[in-house]
Amino acid sequence: MKKVLVVGGASFDTLHFFGQTHHTFGGGGLYTALAARRCGVDAGLFAPLPHPMPASLQPAADRLFWLGPQVTPDEIPRMEIEHNEKGTTYLSVYSGAELTMDPGQLPADLSDYSAVHVIGLGSLHHQLAFLQACRQRNAPFLSAGANLGGIQTDPQTTQAVLEIADVYFLNETEGIALFGSVEAAQARPGKLMFLTLGAKGVQVIQGSVVTHIPALSVPTVDPTGAGDTFCGSTLAFLAQGYHPVEAARRAVPPAAETVQVVGPAALLADTAVPPLLLSPRVSLDAAQIERVATLAATLPEVADSDFAGPDHPPVGDPGTLDFFFASTLQQFGFWTTQDGRYHQPLIAPIQGQMRKGSSYLSQVYRRAMTEYPEFLTVKGQASVTAEAFAEIYRDDNGQDVMPALDLHWQMARSYGQDMQALGYTPQSLVEEARGSERPLQTLLMLLDKIGGYKEDPLRKKSMLLALILNQRPEKFLTFAPDDIATPVIDYHLMRSCLRVGLIEVKDEALAAAIAARRVISEADEQVVRQAAYNAIEQLTAVSGKTIGAIDWFFFDARRRCPEMTEPECAKCALDPICAKRKELFQPVYRTTAY
Repeated sequence: MKKVLVVGGASFDTLHFFGQTHHTFGGGGLYTALAARRCGVDAGLFAPLPHPMPASLQPAADRLFWLGPQVTPDEIPRMEIEHNEKGTTYLSVYSGAELTMDPGQLPADLSDYSAVHVIGLGSLHHQLAFLQACRQRNAPFLSAGANLGGIQTDPQTTQAVLEIADVYFLNETEGIALFGSVEAAQARPGKLMFLTLGAKGVQVIQGSVVTHIPALSVPTVDPTGAGDTFCGSTLAFLAQGYHPVEAARRAVPPAAETVQVVGPAALLADTAVPPLLLSPRVSLDAAQIERVATLAATLPEVADSDFAGPDHPPVGDPGTLDFFFASTLQQFGFWTTQDGRYHQPLIAPIQGQMRKGSSYLSQVYRRAMTEYPEFLTVKGQASVTAEAFAEIYRDDNGQDVMPALDLHWQMARSYGQDMQALGYTPQSLVEEARGSERPLQTLLMLLDKIGGYKEDPLRKKSMLLALILNQRPEKFLTFAPDDIATPVIDYHLMRSCLRVGLIEVKDEALAAAIAARRVISEADEQVVRQAAYNAIEQLTAVSGKTIGAIDWFFFDARRRCPEMTEPECAKCALDPICAKRKELFQPVYRTTAY
């Protein structure tokens, strides 16, 4: 099981809200550690350790491994906090032994922890000293909580904290103090920020890419630990390998659960953490998933691709990694709209043949390997001009045929610039992944830092690249036994899930929009895509086939169940059990994710 260590403290709290007064325990460190443990990791707390352990703190101590200097219960911090319609006010604060903690008391080696989080500690310099000591002790991933006073009075030390921390958690007030406005917030390349906005949700900041996640609307009893619960939960999900946006989404329900009771009572539960619920607008057909999985298990054509055909580099070509890293991030958006509806897919001549969609794209990059080899390198991607990019993408007739070409150019530049800023090359990323205990998870988490890949919480292009590296004859990347491959959901797979009947759209208006091929909203697209993701995940588990095999089978279904012509059901192995909802299409939504 993954391990997370939190450097921070416990406290005895007196809380005033809604005309009530409650005495409980809390503390930013304790909330964070309990939340991490609640969300599936072993959690440790480095904090003053009271001896004897007060009875009120014993339930928390039983759930954590508690490190730190031994102190008397009287030296544990105490806080008196008032919550009202104007916000939160700290009426009194006794820091106790927390400020006497010494970084030298930390364990000598922290390499076994997936993440180490250091709360504000009441002193920016104290926090920085702990972060520096953690890095010296080989902590692989450092997280820091914001310190409002430090942000306001000591920008130089604040910047030092931002420089050393891999991830930074702050609230709206702290975000405004640091950036001038919430809208101006951004992180350095490779860094993460989570900016909580109370009832307005959370901003996940990956460099200059910002994703908003809505909050859950719940009756609030005690908001004291909401931010710390979100922080600990997010760290736990990051440690388990989730994309930053997905980690934050999964952290919202535990934070919402916490504020509905007094103190950290919800975090002491031994039941499963509140899950992300599938929208009732789209449902999975469990019986149909079972039928399709049972049949798929017997089909020889449900097999991995070797990604070594005419659309790909020759086996052993020295430019192969550059080719796949630069081209796979461009696997999106090969279609046009007209009058608010899907119009047609990209089909154009290149290299002497008519090519469609991803095949056209692959030939663009195959041609570039010969004519513009520098273009495929990290430097070439980072510096390519819009004009040069358009020239490389032209068809045999010199026509600009790629839909949303400007988005493709932006993704290329973002990829190259992030790779340069972090000192990466495709070769170095593969080597780093290969040298880890879980190569697949490591690669995916590295790509979460890279433009063109990092924007998609479901990691379609990242997972596709991982499958290519794993299944190519060169075997660039071997997965560990406990590496978990995830679904690769693009519009072809969503169309198959809808037509075959693996998922059913219950919302009549949404179903009508999909059938009419109308452009839909991001929220509508997300519920369909998430349902397809879950369906393919279940189908893979039941069939016993690999994700790569299932993905290739349904991706290849585009030939027999295409966008613009009547499906050729007789050519499909699923014909006997298919729901044949041929009127359905895929969500029509412009995204760089697929």
